[in-house]
Amino acid sequence: MPKIVLEHVTKRWGNYFGVDDLNLVMEDNSFITLLGPSGCGKTTTLRMIAGLETPTSGKITIGDHVVFDSAAGINVPASKRKVGFLFQNYALWPNMTVYKNISFGLSNIKEEMSLIDYELKNYDTIIKVLSNPKELNRTVMECVDKKGKIDEGRALIHIIDTFEVSIYTAKVLFKAATDKNSEEALLNEYKAKAEEEKTKLTNKGISLSSDYEYIKNGEVIKKNRKLNKEEIDLAVRRVSRIVKIGEFMDRYPSELSGGQQQRVAIARTLAPNPHVLFMDEPLSNLDAKLRLEMRGELQRLHARMGATFVYVTHDQLEAMTLATKICLINNGVLQQYAEPLTVYDKPNNLFVADFVGNPSMNFIEVKAKEGTKGEIKLNLFKDKEVTFVPNTKLDLAKWQKDTADAINENLKKINELKAQKGYIEKQNKDLTFKYHIAKVEEDAVEEGVTLTSDDYVLAVRPEFVKFGKDGRFDALVYSSMPTGMETTVRISIDGYLLTGVMFGGVIYKLDQKIKMDFISDGILLYDRKTGKLVAQGSIK
Repeated sequence: MPKIVLEHVTKRWGNYFGVDDLNLVMEDNSFITLLGPSGCGKTTTLRMIAGLETPTSGKITIGDHVVFDSAAGINVPASKRKVGFLFQNYALWPNMTVYKNISFGLSNIKEEMSLIDYELKNYDTIIKVLSNPKELNRTVMECVDKKGKIDEGRALIHIIDTFEVSIYTAKVLFKAATDKNSEEALLNEYKAKAEEEKTKLTNKGISLSSDYEYIKNGEVIKKNRKLNKEEIDLAVRRVSRIVKIGEFMDRYPSELSGGQQQRVAIARTLAPNPHVLFMDEPLSNLDAKLRLEMRGELQRLHARMGATFVYVTHDQLEAMTLATKICLINNGVLQQYAEPLTVYDKPNNLFVADFVGNPSMNFIEVKAKEGTKGEIKLNLFKDKEVTFVPNTKLDLAKWQKDTADAINENLKKINELKAQKGYIEKQNKDLTFKYHIAKVEEDAVEEGVTLTSDDYVLAVRPEFVKFGKDGRFDALVYSSMPTGMETTVRISIDGYLLTGVMFGGVIYKLDQKIKMDFISDGILLYDRKTGKLVAQGSIK
């Protein structure tokens, strides 16, 4: 399956930038989730790759084919990009059966394809099955009801799934299995038909590949054609096996549950065998339990197909559980592109730290001074002092200088762009993310603060807040919420609120005195002025 490359892709409406200079490489066979708040540009990105939205500028490549290039004037239509698109609402035809919903798009495909001898392929399949009919008989007998009668509908589906054949071949095999007198006669009949078909091909100078493709003069014969009814049925049956809806072929969408309708929509998308599968919040209409089940099904589907999946969601749990990589976007700008656990453990900036994780990250504003051995002295809350020890060597003064140089270089580039003809200034400005400091009594009016090089933000995941007798901080229990498997506890220190998570159903009383400490070497230090990650480390 192909990889997808986006180079300097921008989409704007006037001076409003939906996607701003996006560079991204989605590797083949990856499961990429586009994550971010509503209106951040994730669906626009998906639609531009699929060809449903035209970028303002940039270049998009799918596999070896450039599908969009503003400089070269290339814009391949969506129908030619060989991608599947699964929408938030299932968009099933209510007046069509499940079978017709899945096959509808297949009947409209017309492109250059190999000529395949399905007649001979089916003859050979029938001969192979009837030459050793034990498996066929066992398959049919599994569909006997309580009265000892064979359920023909179930038996046909069972034959289709067991031998991976079309409904037309399944009917021949069912007849053989239920009428023992015709079994040998059918076997001889199809042997004769197979020999006759092979003789015809030989007389025309045509041989067959292992997939029954016509070969003449050493080359596979191809023709611009539509799919025949055998190919359409095989495609429908193939995808129905994948998503387990073979028994629903004759039902209408109104007769299916939400999860079943979702499976039909997935099957319809998979039927044309797309190179890439795009999904735009496909599980948002399902209840919580069904969403969990469908996540597992999508994960298995991706592993089975080996295709490239691109999935849009605002649900961080979906992104974390499904993705091989998360692409986190805010205000049309890429914030971080990494594996799920990397995004969770080491967020690039304060926005990512705040967006990913439930309960949310604890933010603590601190004053910092670098020590003589690379450690950083922190002053936090009202009068507490701790030492932050980075996991890797850190020269804080050099980090500050490099960051300032990078900001100045970026400003220089922007000024150069402004001087160019046709420059359009971005209406939706990129601002440093404003995190929330939780307090017992929230400030009615936020005071303006002049930031210095000593101002930083400490970010601590709730699971790194530990309660116990050996804790170095005195705190009061503000709230305690046991759920059985875990307990979420909010504590107050000097009027500031912190959230901690404990495993198990532990109950604390409100305003109970408690000892608290920070554990783990996964605590993060961010620059308050830029919001960028400075270091990961531990508190001593």
